[in-house]
Amino acid sequence: MPEPLQNFLDMLAGGRDNALLRFSLGNEYLKQGDAAKAAEHLRRAVEHDPKYSAAWKLLGKSLTDLEAWPDALAAYQQGIAVAEARGDKQAAKEMGVFTRRIEKQLGLKSVD
Repeated sequence: MPEPLQNFLDMLAGGRDNALLRFSLGNEYLKQGDAAKAAEHLRRAVEHDPKYSAAWKLLGKSLTDLEAWPDALAAYQQGIAVAEARGDKQAAKEMGVFTRRIEKQLGLKSVD
């Protein structure tokens, strides 16, 4: 197991459970190619902090990697709403691109 991942798991086991730690775990699992474990931790990250736009974006990516299209679309849409509310235009724009790709994949008409 890669050292950063083990360090984060040790922190979690030690009782530290917060949005940043869950985001970091999700990111590490994505790097390892384990989108299912990544999604699990990223869901917990947004439960801890529903306004964490980067976590919504990574959750959308992990769900896309799993081809869980409706869930990925919902994560990106929530992430866009959060990013726009926070004034994070770049994150909202990036998630908008991913949203349109999924809508195309699902045969949905974009509402832009």
